[in-house]
Amino acid sequence: MKKKICITGATGTMGMATLRQLEPRSVRFDITVLARPSKANRKKLKPFMKLDGFKVVWGDLMNLNDVKAAAGDADYVLHIGGMVSPSADWFPEKTLKVNPESARNVARAVLEGSKADTAKVVYIGSVAELGDRRPPHHWGRTGDPLTPSVADAYAVSKIEAEKAIVDSGLKHWVVLRQTGILYPGLLMKGSDPISFHVPLRGMLEWATDEDSGRLMANICEAGVPDKFWNKFYNIGSGESYRLTNYEFEQLLLKALGCPPPEKVFEPEWFATQNFHGQWYRDSDRLEEMVHFRSNESCDEYFRRMSRMTPWFFRLAPLAPAFLIKAAMKMVAKRKTLGTLWWLANNDERRINAHFGSRQQQQAIPGWKEQLEELKTYPAGEPRGRRVPPKDRGLDHGYDESKPAEEWTIADMRQKAEFQGGKCLSETMVRGDVATPLRWQCGECGEEFSGSPTLILHGGHWCPNCLRKRVL
Repeated sequence: MKKKICITGATGTMGMATLRQLEPRSVRFDITVLARPSKANRKKLKPFMKLDGFKVVWGDLMNLNDVKAAAGDADYVLHIGGMVSPSADWFPEKTLKVNPESARNVARAVLEGSKADTAKVVYIGSVAELGDRRPPHHWGRTGDPLTPSVADAYAVSKIEAEKAIVDSGLKHWVVLRQTGILYPGLLMKGSDPISFHVPLRGMLEWATDEDSGRLMANICEAGVPDKFWNKFYNIGSGESYRLTNYEFEQLLLKALGCPPPEKVFEPEWFATQNFHGQWYRDSDRLEEMVHFRSNESCDEYFRRMSRMTPWFFRLAPLAPAFLIKAAMKMVAKRKTLGTLWWLANNDERRINAHFGSRQQQQAIPGWKEQLEELKTYPAGEPRGRRVPPKDRGLDHGYDESKPAEEWTIADMRQKAEFQGGKCLSETMVRGDVATPLRWQCGECGEEFSGSPTLILHGGHWCPNCLRKRVL
């Protein structure tokens, strides 16, 4: 009998990549998509209507009945949908509502559905949850503390949505924290001011759209081991895709046939802090569990991506650098989110968050002073030789050599003390990592609930302090 897969967010980048990977597997799977009934979505999904067992529930993630109609009888729910950047950055209040509420609806639809005991839910989290991880803390892993950047509503919404899935009572869930996705349309995204929120000295381990879609499809296959479920993983396409943000700008501009970054940008347009991004110590773990990576290198992917751009982008080499630079400066000046707009309009909160201070922004060296360092940054980790260090990285505040099946209330108290707070629960069943306990934050004094696996393995802590980072 064919398994039933429900996909949310199927019309987005990762969702469409998932559909393309599932298309030739329709002999094994029936696919139901939940999508808003827009003209654009109907056009995107039309090519898949011919598939045997393919169905669209035209509805909204914020409507529980719509979610139940799509996911209530599914064997696998791939919850990819929700608000994402850049729209999430432009509409923070909506993002803080949509992402957590849609996750709660997905969990409830499954728990009240016909396969509550067997259904498997895949939730797509985000690298944004971890916040600013520039050197020397640029190698990260699951369980690291979730410290989203100041004013990053998207990151906070993803953390709250993650908790809604993990502590919902679902029998089978997995959280996959997605990184930046490489896809052909990315070449046409340079006109949003959030491009300048990204520090040149930051880094990211990218994932291709094909790898991401293949991962989703492969998770639904029969060979995935039981031990894969009820855990957190980082998604990344591996060593070749570990780039500094300066290297990424180089590759992106080269793919468009444009001059290098130093010809079309000024370094002081770019924020120097308060953005997310890291290289993963543990992304190979997901590849070992569910093989999904191709053998294509990052450079090969960019060359192929450049051949997929619309014809008019190939006219870019005809534009002189000064014209491109003038256009980019206008992007950085865009109202509300442009870095140069903050400076011109005295948005001190944003200036201090992203630059440290106005004085520090004014002291950013020019290209001549910092170009050689950027080309070799970070020292000792050149492209092609970016292997995770052997040490464990950040201390997580408990004995990580102890199996979760042996955790006791003493381990919870140790973790809470490490966080500067308290575990208020007096007892827990040994090895019960799913039942939420009571905790108290040492910083704000608020009490909150969270399962041992959410707090210890997921890196979650006080939700009240998280919201304060947005307000």
